[in-house]
Amino acid sequence: MAFGITWGRLLPLVRKEFRQNLRDPRAARIIFLSPIVQLLLFGYAVNTDVRNARTFVLDRDHTEESRELLAALTASGYFTITGYGSRPQDLVETMDRGSALMAVEIPRGFSADLAAGRQAHVQVLFDGTSSNTATVALGYATQIIQRFAFAQAQARLAAAGAGGGAGPQAGAAVDLRARAWYNPNLISRVYNVPGVMGTIMMLMALLLTSLAVVREREIGTLEQLMVSPLSPAELMLGKTIPVAVIAFIQLTVISTIAVLWFHIPIRGSVPLLLVGSLFYILSGLGMGLLISTVAATQQEAFMTMFFLFFPAIILSGFMYPVENMPVAFQYLSLLNPIRHYLVIVRGVFLKAAGWGVLWPQLTILFVMGTSVVFVATKRFHKTTA
Repeated sequence: MAFGITWGRLLPLVRKEFRQNLRDPRAARIIFLSPIVQLLLFGYAVNTDVRNARTFVLDRDHTEESRELLAALTASGYFTITGYGSRPQDLVETMDRGSALMAVEIPRGFSADLAAGRQAHVQVLFDGTSSNTATVALGYATQIIQRFAFAQAQARLAAAGAGGGAGPQAGAAVDLRARAWYNPNLISRVYNVPGVMGTIMMLMALLLTSLAVVREREIGTLEQLMVSPLSPAELMLGKTIPVAVIAFIQLTVISTIAVLWFHIPIRGSVPLLLVGSLFYILSGLGMGLLISTVAATQQEAFMTMFFLFFPAIILSGFMYPVENMPVAFQYLSLLNPIRHYLVIVRGVFLKAAGWGVLWPQLTILFVMGTSVVFVATKRFHKTTA
């Protein structure tokens, strides 16, 4: 016996809960297959990268330089020319129909302006219906056009130097080399896949724990358990330990797929990830138990769980950066355990962040987990007294 807990009474209850959760083949599929399906969906379908974006071209210059600019756009792999026009109206009609994400208009005199060293103009239009996609495509197109302009300027300086007319600063140039750390290729999958861990583990912890006690109450076995030799602490542990084990199994499966299938290496400490996951699961179990003490039926528990889960996802930074939210919502998100866990899991996977960097998130999750479990335990005692 330890801390008022008798393992001889607790272990049979744990085995009973494992059988309860896994004896239904449909429930087992939901527990173990749905995380894999969700991970694959977020890894492939939820993709903010822009590839082969449909591009309409209105080239009114028809020169070698205009063709070089278009070749630079298509060579990147971000844009694919799907149509050409000869009138401005063609461009407008194409964008109205939604047949292209981007339209490029190169005016007459484009090549002459470049040759004379004057400012050359290019008009690039985007379909802003999907603002995120348009923003990403705009960034790609801007960088490509800037590199093209820089290459043209370098070519003019080189030609002037060869002709003897170069000034003292003819060879001077700014060599700007941008480099993205942690995700060099800026692939959204690298950012999304580790974040799926937090959402799936919280979903399963809330779902299984919130329904466990309510199910016993609905079928009338909760009263039998309460009059048995089991103490309230043993009953709560018997309900939560199987869920915690399942959550760690899901963590292992998701991490293995992320590393072996999506080739996302774990650059940081695995023990740090496990400790952070333990504190995170603790908060999810406490919230699930708290829901089970409030809900009277499984349907009510299910609806309450989703009522809390979806706002938590929105405020976690999984889909939208927390920094872009209104200040009030940024402060509100500090109460969201998913936000803090995503910082840990992405820091471990992508940045090799250590204990010295992630200790604030670890501390917050530990305090959240112990606090909500304490409140749920107190309420559980009152509702079963």
